[in-house]
Amino acid sequence: MRDLVMAVHGSARPGAAVPVGRLAEAVRRLGGAPVAVGYLDHRAPSLADVLAERPGAVVVPLLLGDGYHRTVDLPAVARRFDCAVTRGLSGEHAVALALYDRLRAAERAAGGPADAVVVAGAGSSRPGGDDGTLRAVEQLRPLLPVPVTAAYCSAAAPDPTAAVARLRARGLRRVVLAAHLLAPGRFTHALAAVPDTWAVTEPLADHPRLAGLVVARYTEAAGTGPRSPAGGAAASRNRAGRAANRAA
Repeated sequence: MRDLVMAVHGSARPGAAVPVGRLAEAVRRLGGAPVAVGYLDHRAPSLADVLAERPGAVVVPLLLGDGYHRTVDLPAVARRFDCAVTRGLSGEHAVALALYDRLRAAERAAGGPADAVVVAGAGSSRPGGDDGTLRAVEQLRPLLPVPVTAAYCSAAAPDPTAAVARLRARGLRRVVLAAHLLAPGRFTHALAAVPDTWAVTEPLADHPRLAGLVVARYTEAAGTGPRSPAGGAAASRNRAGRAANRAA
């Protein structure tokens, strides 16, 4: 069985690795494959160090957008060690549903429903790099009876403070920031400091739907990659479907 390596952006802030560790354990239980975590920045072990010990592994980018890390430096590292790289998590309906769950939990903690939602992504200057956040907005809109808009913590506009201010200028007072982010870090810290918000949601990494999505990505790649036996693709699709259903 090929190793599953989750490629994570990483953060130097204390506690950032905790939800990622919970996700890794959930993926390990759900999929049965050996699981490791490699960081692209700020933390150890680096993705290169992890893959050097696991040549031929399947790398699942734990990234919600297809920016520089997803399209440039991560594939370059994986090629050095003959590793398959799956699609990232950008635009997946499971991500939007996890975000919806986090939103409802934040509303309960705040004492009432939102009258507007800002989906706050990391942001990217690369073409298509913000598509994951925009897709999450599109997928949330049919689920919510309130305005839903996008904002970005870096590299793109509007920023969360400006997005909240615009909604409040329209008379909307219960504005929730929905963190389209995987783990605590610099961006979640910044969101917590945005003024005049009703609530800020928790990051997404340890939501059960994310574990099912990671396992589905791995199963698809392991079943169709160069190291898989003949006939593995159909079985992999069946396992991926079962994994997603168990996590739902």
